[in-house]
Amino acid sequence: MKHRLLICCLAALALGQVCIPLTASAKDNAPKIEATVHLDQEGDPIHPFIHGMFTELLGNMFENGIWAEMLSDRKFFYPVDNSETLTPRNSKGHQLRWRPVGPESAVQMDKENAYVGKQSPKINVASGKAGIRQAGLWLAKGRSYDGRIVIRGEGSVKVSISLVWGNGSSDKQTVVLDDLKNNYKKYLFTFTAGADVRDAALEIVGEGSGSFEVGAVSLMPSDNIEGFRADLVAILKEIGSPIYRWPGGNFLSGYEWRDGIGDPDQRPPRYDYAWNTVESNDMGTDEYLTWCRLLGSEPYLVVNTGFGDAYSAAQWVEYVNGAESTPMGRLRAKNGHPAPYGVVYWGVGNEGYGEWQLGHMSSEHYVLKHNYFGEAMLEKDPNIKLIASGASVPEQSSQYRNYHKPYQTSLPVEFMGYFDWSGQLLKGSLDYIDYISEHIYPNSSAYFDLESQSWVRTQFDFLEQIRLCTNRVKNSVEAMDKYEELIPGLKEKHVPYWIDEWAPGRGRGFGGTISAAVTLHEMYRYSHYVMMAGLTSVGSLYTSNDVKATISATGLLFKLYIEHQGDIPLGLTGNSPQKAMKGTAFIDIPLEPSGSPTYPLDIVATKDSKSGKVMVTVANPTEETQSFALTFDGGKPGTSVKVYALAPDKMEDLITVDEPNKIQVQTRTEKFNKNITVAPNSVTMYEFTFK
Repeated sequence: MKHRLLICCLAALALGQVCIPLTASAKDNAPKIEATVHLDQEGDPIHPFIHGMFTELLGNMFENGIWAEMLSDRKFFYPVDNSETLTPRNSKGHQLRWRPVGPESAVQMDKENAYVGKQSPKINVASGKAGIRQAGLWLAKGRSYDGRIVIRGEGSVKVSISLVWGNGSSDKQTVVLDDLKNNYKKYLFTFTAGADVRDAALEIVGEGSGSFEVGAVSLMPSDNIEGFRADLVAILKEIGSPIYRWPGGNFLSGYEWRDGIGDPDQRPPRYDYAWNTVESNDMGTDEYLTWCRLLGSEPYLVVNTGFGDAYSAAQWVEYVNGAESTPMGRLRAKNGHPAPYGVVYWGVGNEGYGEWQLGHMSSEHYVLKHNYFGEAMLEKDPNIKLIASGASVPEQSSQYRNYHKPYQTSLPVEFMGYFDWSGQLLKGSLDYIDYISEHIYPNSSAYFDLESQSWVRTQFDFLEQIRLCTNRVKNSVEAMDKYEELIPGLKEKHVPYWIDEWAPGRGRGFGGTISAAVTLHEMYRYSHYVMMAGLTSVGSLYTSNDVKATISATGLLFKLYIEHQGDIPLGLTGNSPQKAMKGTAFIDIPLEPSGSPTYPLDIVATKDSKSGKVMVTVANPTEETQSFALTFDGGKPGTSVKVYALAPDKMEDLITVDEPNKIQVQTRTEKFNKNITVAPNSVTMYEFTFK
């Protein structure tokens, strides 16, 4: 009942709302906001996984992102020509093109003898110099770049591979291959850039007589760490997020894990029908698990229950965790990883409830599918933990705004009814569920009106924007409370949420960081129900271009919280309740407001179970200096307090690669005065010691 006590004492907790500054009058300088931390009211431990990350093989999260490969379409999914558009279209934000050098007719796509995938470019040099090039590469002067090419030749042909950074004859480096054979062979090369440029090119040009064919080509900075960008490895290792979810995401429901193992140059590029793009498969299972090892993070793999099948999921479990004597364990060893990885956490599918998802089906059928998957996966490794692909009543109800056909039901959907996805899973698949996922992407431009059964467009102010995500966290908690009443055995087993995708309100500049802070605060308050969370996405932790990167304000926030927040939430009461918002319970607002009763501030208290230190963290989402009176019930703090503050000059401030110090964590020690003043647009943590 400990968590019930915590919920009762925190029932009024909610996050800053309507933009009405609370400032003391000239006649009364005493703070009007009061907050009391109750040291004897302890919640369940906050699991470190709450500070987790969501990643997927989407856009440039890995490709042209965390993964150090600089070339796009390096295995030639698309033809090499001078066309204006790509067919099928490619939605990636960083998609370079291979273009012919010399006559376009000299480049033909060989579909009969392709090295990998469905085609490879074959260049005929009989009529003079001809080849292919990719421009748009960023280079840093003095930096070295390692490359490789899989190539073959016919006749007497000499191929020059050049990294070109200018128009002069000396503005490039070249290696020459003049011993090409009819069979494909892999060659390695290294270049050193002679200038800082943003439009360098890699050229592969042949001359002589005959032809040559390129199977695959790669170029990475030489300082890459096992294929990953060294600067991003350093940043993310410094932040210390404890768990990363992979490989998705909507992408997951069309993903074939076998395409992402073995020799990277022979992994086929595949079209991703979820996001209308191409996946190179360079970043596969072994690379992801290497990534987790480099960062010291727990891996969280998710299997494909969309177009995938239970047999394939079980094989993947065996590939990752099976002994070397098993069929998939032998394959893993052949690929250079003889020891089992021992991955514990396995997600079973992604958003199967959504019509946008490949392989979507009814809740009734999906319960059967989940059971098939769970049974098959546990047969391969009974020690794994399974995370079901859930959608509570609030999530399922709120997602109706994305559906394109009418349903004969009113909202919110009925608990344990046909459309209650999580309810059906928890009732019909409980034996194969350890945790259940929940995704939180609030509607940022509308609230749901119960009477009209429609979404009403509105413009939320910033203090309302940051409440959208916290409202959904509490909404989900209230739904789980309901499930425990309705489903036999659920309360006894206890199935926490894995909110493995969530995105805070965007706000302006630093506003996204404040939104992330108050959402984490809400998860701390309900630590009995929320075990893991995965911020969408890891790219929020840094800002980068093609040659350099720096930690973002949100990255600084996560680093601060991971290093200093306590692991035990404490009860907190106040005299300034959060403002109610328009909406409908179990769709977009909770039964009672989320956040802390310290409007417009959001305050959370935690205790370090080892040191006994107490952290009081205050988010001020207003553009005004705010003050509050802080007292402790059950103990007396020391006379000094250590302070950590993220307080930019303006809400619009952002960290960029050119201004990496625009926002920093300011650390100081000051005398404790119960009347505390916090800066505008800030997140401030106070560290107290008790005798």
